[in-house]
Amino acid sequence: MISRRAAGLPLSSTATLDAHVKKLAAEGVDVINLTGGELDFPTPDVACRGGIDAITSGFTRYTAVSGIAPLRQAIAERLTEKWRCPYEGDDVVVTNGAKQALANAFAVLLDPGDEVILQAPHWVSFPHMISLAGGVPIVVETDAGTGFKFDRDAIVDRITVRTKALLINSPSNPTGVVYSRAELTALAELAAEYNLAIVSDEIYSDLVYGGVEFTSVASLGADTRSRTITVGGFSKTFAMTGWRVGFAAGPRPVIAAMSALQGHTTSAPSSISQRAALAALVDEPIQELADRKAELERRRRLTCDGLADLPGLRLAVEPEGAFFALVDVSGTYGRQHDGVEIKDAATFAERLLHEVQVAVMPGADFGVPDHIRISYAVGAAEITEAFRRIRAFLTT
Repeated sequence: MISRRAAGLPLSSTATLDAHVKKLAAEGVDVINLTGGELDFPTPDVACRGGIDAITSGFTRYTAVSGIAPLRQAIAERLTEKWRCPYEGDDVVVTNGAKQALANAFAVLLDPGDEVILQAPHWVSFPHMISLAGGVPIVVETDAGTGFKFDRDAIVDRITVRTKALLINSPSNPTGVVYSRAELTALAELAAEYNLAIVSDEIYSDLVYGGVEFTSVASLGADTRSRTITVGGFSKTFAMTGWRVGFAAGPRPVIAAMSALQGHTTSAPSSISQRAALAALVDEPIQELADRKAELERRRRLTCDGLADLPGLRLAVEPEGAFFALVDVSGTYGRQHDGVEIKDAATFAERLLHEVQVAVMPGADFGVPDHIRISYAVGAAEITEAFRRIRAFLTT
């Protein structure tokens, strides 16, 4: 009864583990959850008031499928002014989270068998989104030698007559790496040379640290912008995960096709959530967001310092953005814990949760089976305690 495509689709490992850990916590287990992609900050008051005002004023009906015009225009203005990407409101579609923007982009770009080049490590859902759209994910391995970034020659080696698009994620989940302007320019030139579309997931664009500068691919010039779908949202910058508001900006024929697809599937996002998102942009809490970013920088430093001398663990690359650290745990292989041998990152994560109640994400579904992903989206005290427990786990 179930299609082959659906039958082969696994549950999201990140969502599944996060839900399991939250269930343990609800049951009274003293667990520290370092798995999540959700900040512990509250949604800013200005956004909450925007949502409340929508309800009290009766703004609770269907909106235009592509989103309310003021929000589309505000998103375009933010991309234009902050990231130097000259978009207009008609170049934007508002979606039910950035996930839907990505899924819709692949659905309208790909014919059956079309290939999309992406790198490993990658976010867990990327390959499945491509496959669900009928495409074929072509994974290019990266490692410490390339700074966990694309290598041009490796991409060229994988390009075929079926290659349709190049997927870029900067800042990256799970590595936290940020592509420089020069590196993105080289990728954009490669896309132009082989006539490839670019799908650029920039959901963490506001969260970069240590003086690193974020560059949006679409800011590199009119030709690059004409082949780029820029994806973003409100979940990370504004801590609005549950509101489910994302967006895509790009060439109008692509945006029109995404809107048409959305009209036959989910329709528009919640009217209430759209008004909350609009309020966040119109009256952006600049100082509050700056304070939150500074706190994330502090947590990043705690995480990197905490990993510095843990036996058997190695920070793969120092994160420059997002709120994750990728950690190589292969140095622990062969150790015995309660009679169980650690043989991969999944076993390491299972024993860590079982023995000291610290939850981390195994890396297999990110394309790096010898690694774990640690999220520093939790408070500094929890990070400090987590590393105390991890050290105890590794030294007993």
